[in-house]
Amino acid sequence: MPDRTIGRRPAAGNATTRFDNVSLLSVASTLPSRVTTSGEIEARLAAALTRLKLPGGLLQRVAGVRERRNWGSDETTDDATEAAGTRALAEAGVDPSEVGLLINTSVSRKHLEPSVAVRLHHGLGLPSSAINFDVANACLGFVSGMSLAASMIESGQIRYAIVVDGEDADEIQVNTIDRLLRTDADRDGFMSEFASLTLGSGSAAAVLGRTDEHPAGHRIIGGVTRAATQFHELCVGSVDGMFTDAKALLKGGLDLVVSAWKEASGDWNWSSMDRYITHQVSSVHTNAIIKAAKLDRSRVPVTFPRFGNVGPASIPITLVEEQPTLGRGDRILLMGVGSGLNTAMMELAW
Repeated sequence: MPDRTIGRRPAAGNATTRFDNVSLLSVASTLPSRVTTSGEIEARLAAALTRLKLPGGLLQRVAGVRERRNWGSDETTDDATEAAGTRALAEAGVDPSEVGLLINTSVSRKHLEPSVAVRLHHGLGLPSSAINFDVANACLGFVSGMSLAASMIESGQIRYAIVVDGEDADEIQVNTIDRLLRTDADRDGFMSEFASLTLGSGSAAAVLGRTDEHPAGHRIIGGVTRAATQFHELCVGSVDGMFTDAKALLKGGLDLVVSAWKEASGDWNWSSMDRYITHQVSSVHTNAIIKAAKLDRSRVPVTFPRFGNVGPASIPITLVEEQPTLGRGDRILLMGVGSGLNTAMMELAW
Protein backbone atom coordinates (compact mmCIF):
# COMPACT_ATOMS: atom_id res chain seq x y z
CA MET A 1 0.00 0.00 0.00
CA PRO A 2 1.30 3.52 -0.77
CA ASP A 3 2.10 5.89 2.12
CA ARG A 4 -0.67 8.45 1.78
CA THR A 5 0.36 11.74 3.32
CA ILE A 6 -1.35 15.05 3.86
CA GLY A 7 1.12 17.91 3.81
CA ARG A 8 4.13 16.81 5.84
CA ARG A 9 2.30 14.33 8.06
CA PRO A 10 1.11 10.78 7.38
CA ALA A 11 -2.65 10.38 7.66
CA ALA A 12 -2.25 7.59 10.28
CA GLY A 13 -5.94 6.83 10.23
CA ASN A 14 -6.96 10.45 10.64
CA ALA A 15 -8.66 11.72 7.48
CA THR A 16 -7.92 15.40 6.84
CA THR A 17 -9.80 17.46 4.28
CA ARG A 18 -9.23 21.07 3.18
CA PHE A 19 -11.43 23.19 0.94
CA ASP A 20 -10.35 26.26 -1.02
CA ASN A 21 -13.56 27.45 -2.65
CA VAL A 22 -16.61 26.32 -0.65
CA SER A 23 -18.78 28.37 1.69
CA LEU A 24 -21.77 27.84 3.92
CA LEU A 25 -24.29 30.32 2.51
CA SER A 26 -27.10 29.81 5.03
CA VAL A 27 -28.38 27.56 7.79
CA ALA A 28 -31.97 27.38 9.03
CA SER A 29 -34.03 25.29 11.41
CA THR A 30 -37.65 24.43 12.13
CA LEU A 31 -38.53 23.56 15.72
CA PRO A 32 -41.67 21.67 16.79
CA SER A 33 -44.40 23.59 18.60
CA ARG A 34 -44.97 21.04 21.37
CA VAL A 35 -42.76 21.26 24.45
CA THR A 36 -42.37 18.13 26.58
CA THR A 37 -40.71 18.69 29.93
CA SER A 38 -38.57 16.11 31.68
CA GLY A 39 -41.02 16.34 34.55
CA GLU A 40 -43.83 15.20 32.25
CA ILE A 41 -41.82 12.20 31.05
CA GLU A 42 -40.93 11.22 34.60
CA ALA A 43 -44.58 11.57 35.63
CA ARG A 44 -45.45 9.00 32.96
CA LEU A 45 -42.69 6.77 34.36
CA ALA A 46 -43.72 7.26 38.00
CA ALA A 47 -44.71 3.63 38.56
CA ALA A 48 -41.36 2.38 37.20
CA LEU A 49 -39.33 4.91 39.19
CA THR A 50 -41.13 3.91 42.39
CA ARG A 51 -40.77 0.19 41.74
CA LEU A 52 -37.05 0.51 40.91
CA LYS A 53 -36.46 2.94 43.81
CA LEU A 54 -35.05 5.59 41.48
CA PRO A 55 -35.24 9.26 42.49
CA GLY A 56 -37.17 11.83 40.50
CA GLY A 57 -35.43 14.57 38.54
CA LEU A 58 -32.92 12.21 36.92
CA LEU A 59 -33.26 13.64 33.41
CA GLN A 60 -32.50 17.18 34.51
CA ARG A 61 -30.01 16.38 37.27
CA VAL A 62 -27.97 13.75 35.37
CA ALA A 63 -28.40 14.77 31.73
CA GLY A 64 -29.20 18.46 32.17
CA VAL A 65 -32.26 18.18 29.90
CA ARG A 66 -35.15 20.31 31.19
CA GLU A 67 -37.34 19.84 28.12
CA ARG A 68 -37.38 18.80 24.51
CA ARG A 69 -39.57 19.48 21.46
CA ASN A 70 -42.02 17.07 19.86
CA TRP A 71 -44.05 17.57 16.70
CA GLY A 72 -47.62 18.77 17.19
CA SER A 73 -50.66 16.94 15.82
CA ASP A 74 -50.69 19.11 12.67
CA GLU A 75 -46.91 18.97 12.10
CA THR A 76 -44.81 16.42 10.22
CA THR A 77 -41.06 15.96 10.05
CA ASP A 78 -41.01 16.15 6.24
CA ASP A 79 -43.03 19.38 6.14
CA ALA A 80 -40.78 20.93 8.79
CA THR A 81 -37.62 19.89 6.94
CA GLU A 82 -38.99 21.32 3.70
CA ALA A 83 -39.77 24.57 5.52
CA ALA A 84 -36.20 24.76 6.83
CA GLY A 85 -34.86 24.01 3.35
CA THR A 86 -37.06 26.62 1.69
CA ARG A 87 -35.96 29.23 4.22
CA ALA A 88 -32.28 28.31 3.83
CA LEU A 89 -32.49 28.63 0.04
CA ALA A 90 -34.22 32.01 0.33
CA GLU A 91 -31.65 33.31 2.82
CA ALA A 92 -28.83 32.13 0.55
CA GLY A 93 -30.45 33.79 -2.47
CA VAL A 94 -30.37 30.49 -4.36
CA ASP A 95 -33.26 29.46 -6.57
CA PRO A 96 -34.28 25.78 -6.24
CA SER A 97 -33.63 25.35 -9.98
CA GLU A 98 -29.92 26.02 -9.37
CA VAL A 99 -29.43 23.26 -6.78
CA GLY A 100 -27.36 20.33 -8.01
CA LEU A 101 -27.41 18.15 -4.91
CA LEU A 102 -29.66 17.34 -1.96
CA ILE A 103 -28.37 15.16 0.88
CA ASN A 104 -30.72 14.03 3.62
CA THR A 105 -28.83 13.06 6.77
CA SER A 106 -31.60 12.11 9.21
CA VAL A 107 -31.64 9.10 11.50
CA SER A 108 -35.46 9.20 11.54
CA ARG A 109 -37.23 7.59 8.61
CA LYS A 110 -40.75 6.28 8.06
CA HIS A 111 -39.68 3.51 5.70
CA LEU A 112 -36.58 1.83 4.32
CA GLU A 113 -37.40 2.55 0.68
CA PRO A 114 -37.43 4.92 -1.09
CA SER A 115 -34.94 7.35 0.43
CA VAL A 116 -36.21 10.25 2.53
CA ALA A 117 -34.36 12.50 0.07
CA VAL A 118 -36.79 11.86 -2.79
CA ARG A 119 -39.76 13.26 -0.82
CA LEU A 120 -37.75 16.35 0.12
CA HIS A 121 -36.39 16.77 -3.43
CA HIS A 122 -39.98 16.87 -4.68
CA GLY A 123 -41.24 19.10 -1.89
CA LEU A 124 -38.48 21.66 -2.38
CA GLY A 125 -39.15 21.81 -6.12
CA LEU A 126 -35.63 20.85 -7.13
CA PRO A 127 -34.87 20.11 -10.79
CA SER A 128 -34.65 16.56 -12.16
CA SER A 129 -30.93 17.20 -12.69
CA ALA A 130 -30.38 17.54 -8.92
CA ILE A 131 -28.71 14.47 -7.40
CA ASN A 132 -30.47 13.33 -4.22
CA PHE A 133 -29.78 10.61 -1.67
CA ASP A 134 -29.60 9.82 2.04
CA VAL A 135 -26.40 9.66 4.08
CA ALA A 136 -26.52 7.83 7.42
CA ASN A 137 -23.78 8.36 9.98
CA ALA A 138 -25.68 8.48 13.28
CA CYS A 139 -25.38 11.89 14.96
CA LEU A 140 -22.53 12.92 12.63
CA GLY A 141 -24.72 12.70 9.54
CA PHE A 142 -25.11 16.44 8.98
CA VAL A 143 -21.38 17.15 9.19
CA SER A 144 -20.69 14.16 6.93
CA GLY A 145 -23.25 15.49 4.46
CA MET A 146 -21.67 18.94 4.49
CA SER A 147 -18.22 17.47 3.85
CA LEU A 148 -19.47 15.36 0.95
CA ALA A 149 -21.37 18.29 -0.57
CA ALA A 150 -18.32 20.54 -0.19
CA SER A 151 -16.16 17.98 -1.99
CA MET A 152 -18.59 17.87 -4.92
CA ILE A 153 -18.69 21.66 -5.13
CA GLU A 154 -14.89 21.90 -4.93
CA SER A 155 -14.53 19.35 -7.73
CA GLY A 156 -16.79 21.42 -9.99
CA GLN A 157 -19.47 18.74 -10.25
CA ILE A 158 -22.16 21.05 -8.82
CA ARG A 159 -22.59 24.73 -7.93
CA TYR A 160 -25.02 24.49 -5.04
CA ALA A 161 -25.94 21.84 -2.50
CA ILE A 162 -28.53 21.66 0.24
CA VAL A 163 -28.00 19.40 3.24
CA VAL A 164 -31.09 18.65 5.33
CA ASP A 165 -32.09 16.72 8.42
CA GLY A 166 -35.40 15.99 10.16
CA GLU A 167 -35.75 14.04 13.40
CA ASP A 168 -38.84 12.63 15.12
CA ALA A 169 -38.31 11.29 18.65
CA ASP A 170 -41.98 10.52 19.42
CA GLU A 171 -42.18 6.85 18.51
CA ILE A 172 -38.97 5.78 20.18
CA GLN A 173 -39.92 7.62 23.39
CA VAL A 174 -43.42 6.10 23.50
CA ASN A 175 -41.99 2.63 22.94
CA THR A 176 -39.29 3.19 25.55
CA ILE A 177 -41.73 4.40 28.22
CA ASP A 178 -44.10 1.50 27.54
CA ARG A 179 -41.25 -0.99 27.90
CA LEU A 180 -39.87 0.59 31.10
CA LEU A 181 -43.33 0.42 32.70
CA ARG A 182 -43.40 -3.35 32.33
CA THR A 183 -42.92 -5.20 35.60
CA ASP A 184 -39.96 -7.19 34.24
CA ALA A 185 -37.89 -4.04 33.56
CA ASP A 186 -34.96 -3.74 35.99
CA ARG A 187 -32.55 -0.94 36.92
CA ASP A 188 -29.90 -1.99 34.41
CA GLY A 189 -32.52 -2.03 31.67
CA PHE A 190 -33.76 1.41 32.71
CA MET A 191 -30.28 2.93 32.58
CA SER A 192 -29.50 1.29 29.22
CA GLU A 193 -32.51 3.13 27.77
CA PHE A 194 -32.05 6.37 29.71
CA ALA A 195 -30.57 8.18 26.67
CA SER A 196 -33.76 7.58 24.67
CA LEU A 197 -35.63 9.79 27.14
CA THR A 198 -33.33 12.74 26.35
CA LEU A 199 -34.09 12.75 22.60
CA GLY A 200 -35.90 15.64 20.94
CA SER A 201 -37.37 16.42 17.53
CA GLY A 202 -36.42 19.13 15.03
CA SER A 203 -35.33 19.91 11.47
CA ALA A 204 -32.49 21.85 9.88
CA ALA A 205 -31.06 22.73 6.47
CA ALA A 206 -27.88 24.30 5.12
CA VAL A 207 -27.01 25.63 1.66
CA LEU A 208 -23.45 25.42 0.35
CA GLY A 209 -21.96 27.15 -2.68
CA ARG A 210 -18.76 28.49 -4.23
CA THR A 211 -16.81 31.09 -2.27
CA ASP A 212 -15.77 33.01 -5.40
CA GLU A 213 -19.44 33.46 -6.30
CA HIS A 214 -20.48 34.30 -2.73
CA PRO A 215 -17.69 36.24 -1.00
CA ALA A 216 -20.05 37.14 1.85
CA GLY A 217 -20.55 33.46 2.70
CA HIS A 218 -18.93 31.58 5.56
CA ARG A 219 -15.90 29.65 4.33
CA ILE A 220 -15.68 25.94 5.01
CA ILE A 221 -11.99 25.51 5.76
CA GLY A 222 -11.95 21.74 6.23
CA GLY A 223 -11.60 19.25 9.04
CA VAL A 224 -10.76 15.78 10.26
CA THR A 225 -12.56 12.53 10.88
CA ARG A 226 -11.55 9.48 12.87
CA ALA A 227 -13.12 6.08 13.52
CA ALA A 228 -13.14 3.63 16.43
CA THR A 229 -15.52 1.06 15.01
CA GLN A 230 -14.55 -1.58 17.58
CA PHE A 231 -17.22 0.20 19.66
CA HIS A 232 -20.04 -0.33 17.16
CA GLU A 233 -22.21 -2.20 19.69
CA LEU A 234 -22.13 0.40 22.48
CA CYS A 235 -25.18 2.30 21.23
CA VAL A 236 -27.68 0.50 19.02
CA GLY A 237 -31.05 2.01 18.21
CA SER A 238 -34.20 1.79 16.14
CA VAL A 239 -37.74 3.13 16.53
CA ASP A 240 -38.33 0.30 19.01
CA GLY A 241 -35.66 1.62 21.35
CA MET A 242 -32.09 2.78 21.81
CA PHE A 243 -29.84 0.69 24.06
CA THR A 244 -26.63 2.24 25.31
CA ASP A 245 -23.69 1.31 27.49
CA ALA A 246 -23.39 4.90 28.65
CA LYS A 247 -20.18 4.56 30.66
CA ALA A 248 -18.26 2.72 27.93
CA LEU A 249 -19.69 4.99 25.24
CA LEU A 250 -18.53 8.11 27.06
CA LYS A 251 -15.03 6.75 27.59
CA GLY A 252 -14.69 5.46 24.03
CA GLY A 253 -16.02 8.71 22.59
CA LEU A 254 -13.70 10.87 24.69
CA ASP A 255 -10.65 8.76 23.82
CA LEU A 256 -11.56 9.08 20.14
CA VAL A 257 -12.05 12.86 20.30
CA VAL A 258 -8.81 13.41 22.20
CA SER A 259 -6.75 11.21 19.85
CA ALA A 260 -8.20 12.99 16.79
CA TRP A 261 -7.65 16.40 18.42
CA LYS A 262 -4.02 15.66 19.28
CA GLU A 263 -3.22 14.19 15.88
CA ALA A 264 -4.85 17.13 14.08
CA SER A 265 -2.91 19.69 16.13
CA GLY A 266 0.05 19.52 13.74
CA ASP A 267 -2.13 20.72 10.84
CA TRP A 268 -4.82 22.75 12.60
CA ASN A 269 -4.91 25.37 15.34
CA TRP A 270 -8.21 24.78 17.09
CA SER A 271 -7.22 25.86 20.59
CA SER A 272 -8.68 29.38 20.25
CA MET A 273 -11.90 29.10 18.23
CA ASP A 274 -14.55 31.76 18.79
CA ARG A 275 -17.22 29.04 19.08
CA TYR A 276 -17.22 25.28 19.51
CA ILE A 277 -20.54 23.95 18.21
CA THR A 278 -20.71 20.47 19.66
CA HIS A 279 -23.25 17.72 19.15
CA GLN A 280 -25.77 18.21 21.95
CA VAL A 281 -26.04 15.08 24.10
CA SER A 282 -26.07 16.00 27.79
CA SER A 283 -24.28 18.00 30.47
CA VAL A 284 -22.11 14.97 31.27
CA HIS A 285 -20.85 14.62 27.68
CA THR A 286 -20.41 18.38 27.19
CA ASN A 287 -18.47 18.81 30.43
CA ALA A 288 -16.26 15.82 29.61
CA ILE A 289 -15.37 17.16 26.14
CA ILE A 290 -14.67 20.64 27.50
CA LYS A 291 -12.31 19.17 30.08
CA ALA A 292 -10.61 16.67 27.76
CA ALA A 293 -9.95 19.19 24.95
CA LYS A 294 -9.30 22.09 27.37
CA LEU A 295 -11.97 24.27 25.75
CA ASP A 296 -13.11 27.67 26.99
CA ARG A 297 -16.55 26.88 28.43
CA SER A 298 -17.86 30.35 27.55
CA ARG A 299 -17.30 29.51 23.88
CA VAL A 300 -19.30 26.25 23.96
CA PRO A 301 -23.00 27.11 23.59
CA VAL A 302 -25.51 24.48 24.70
CA THR A 303 -29.03 23.83 23.49
CA PHE A 304 -29.67 20.37 25.00
CA PRO A 305 -31.34 21.84 28.14
CA ARG A 306 -34.16 23.18 25.93
CA PHE A 307 -34.15 20.87 22.90
CA GLY A 308 -32.60 17.62 24.15
CA ASN A 309 -30.52 15.49 21.81
CA VAL A 310 -31.87 16.12 18.29
CA GLY A 311 -29.46 13.69 16.65
CA PRO A 312 -27.71 14.97 13.50
CA ALA A 313 -29.88 18.11 13.54
CA SER A 314 -28.45 19.28 16.87
CA ILE A 315 -25.28 20.83 15.40
CA PRO A 316 -27.06 22.95 12.73
CA ILE A 317 -29.85 23.85 15.19
CA THR A 318 -27.25 25.06 17.70
CA LEU A 319 -25.45 26.98 14.94
CA VAL A 320 -28.74 28.68 14.01
CA GLU A 321 -29.31 29.64 17.65
CA GLU A 322 -25.79 31.06 17.88
CA GLN A 323 -25.88 32.98 14.56
CA PRO A 324 -26.94 36.36 16.01
CA THR A 325 -23.81 36.44 18.20
CA LEU A 326 -21.33 35.62 15.42
CA GLY A 327 -19.31 38.29 13.65
CA ARG A 328 -17.42 38.43 10.38
CA GLY A 329 -14.14 36.53 10.69
CA ASP A 330 -15.14 34.47 13.71
CA ARG A 331 -13.78 30.94 13.64
CA ILE A 332 -16.21 28.12 14.42
CA LEU A 333 -15.47 24.46 14.98
CA LEU A 334 -18.25 21.94 14.50
CA MET A 335 -17.54 18.90 16.70
CA GLY A 336 -19.34 15.62 17.23
CA VAL A 337 -19.19 11.95 18.06
CA GLY A 338 -21.57 9.49 16.44
CA SER A 339 -22.53 5.99 17.49
CA GLY A 340 -20.27 3.50 15.86
CA LEU A 341 -17.93 5.22 16.94
CA ASN A 342 -16.94 8.05 14.61
CA THR A 343 -15.85 11.61 15.30
CA ALA A 344 -15.64 14.65 13.02
CA MET A 345 -14.48 18.24 13.34
CA MET A 346 -15.11 20.89 10.70
CA GLU A 347 -13.81 24.48 10.78
CA LEU A 348 -15.79 27.44 9.43
CA ALA A 349 -14.62 31.03 8.95
CA TRP A 350 -17.67 33.18 9.58
